[in-house]
Amino acid sequence: MALLGERTGRSRNRPLPSPPAAPPRRTPRKLPGLALAAAGVAVAWAVHHLVPGVPMLTVAVVLGIAAAHVPGAAHAFVRGSGKAGLTFAGKRLMRVGVVLLGLKLSLDDVLGLGWASVGMVLCVVAVTFLGTWWLGRRMGLRGDQPLLIATGYSICGASAIGAVSEVSESDERDTATSVALVTLCGTLAIAVLPLLQHPLGLSDAEFGRWVGASVHDVGQVVATAQTAGAGALGDAVLVKLMRVALLAPLVAAVALSVRARRQGRGSAEGAAGAAGAAGAGTAGAKRPPLVPLFVVGFLAMVALRTTGWLPGGAIDAAGTVQELLLAAALFGLGSAVDLPSLTRTGGRVAALGLVSWGVIAGISYVGVVLTY
Repeated sequence: MALLGERTGRSRNRPLPSPPAAPPRRTPRKLPGLALAAAGVAVAWAVHHLVPGVPMLTVAVVLGIAAAHVPGAAHAFVRGSGKAGLTFAGKRLMRVGVVLLGLKLSLDDVLGLGWASVGMVLCVVAVTFLGTWWLGRRMGLRGDQPLLIATGYSICGASAIGAVSEVSESDERDTATSVALVTLCGTLAIAVLPLLQHPLGLSDAEFGRWVGASVHDVGQVVATAQTAGAGALGDAVLVKLMRVALLAPLVAAVALSVRARRQGRGSAEGAAGAAGAAGAGTAGAKRPPLVPLFVVGFLAMVALRTTGWLPGGAIDAAGTVQELLLAAALFGLGSAVDLPSLTRTGGRVAALGLVSWGVIAGISYVGVVLTY
């Protein structure tokens, strides 16, 4: 009993354990990077309004790359305390922007172009995607770069790269490199393609469809096609949005591939692992959804736009929000570009980009001439 009393007394005199530390709040960690992204968007918006021919999204990427390579405190901030917020912008805000992108697309407008144009777009996207992906693998590009570059050139530039990188869980450097490349070529298209309209014998309407089928980001399509007038711009945007519509099935296919690859890896580990421990760990692993939530949101926005219930003012406001969100996301992705590492594989990456650009421009030109 005495021993019990001594133990009891000791337990009473023993200091109480300190309560567990509260988990760190995540939002404040992101605020510095998000504030920098917002400042980048403001500058990109101002540049676009001063020089309307320069798309805001292109400026946002360039500013993000520049911010990451300014020596001194700015570089340390981007790579340090600002990284969490910039990564959040490049991933989460990109998802919301892709969802709102669906409001630009109406199935009635797409079908109004005719089944021949739909078939042409399907052919252009399929050949460009498969050809670029195959060539990138043959050239030995690292990681998911062949997949991401193929996606950006064939669908809708940086937005498509961001969406696919989410479900494929691609390395941030691969994503940033692919965005930088597709943005560079899309920017060059703004200056190069209008010079080729008359030498190639294209009418304004044909030129608009060619631009919509071959240029990457929506903003770059608008900047390129507007040089041939309002009619060319309308056709360009419609053809471009047909390519955007293929983003959802492509992302779903990538998600299915990732899911199947994980299941195959889990089966192999379960067979080779010890006494089911590995199998249990694999079974508990998080599986990617068959269709990512933001893709469901994108399709829902397309359906909503097709109903015609939304007033024009709401669609315009959503378009403005979407462009601002994508600009912030592209600024975040641009800040992840590491030019020194890019130069080590820059020759092969640039070669793949130029070949892919030539492929999609050539195939879409033939397609437009045959179907219009």
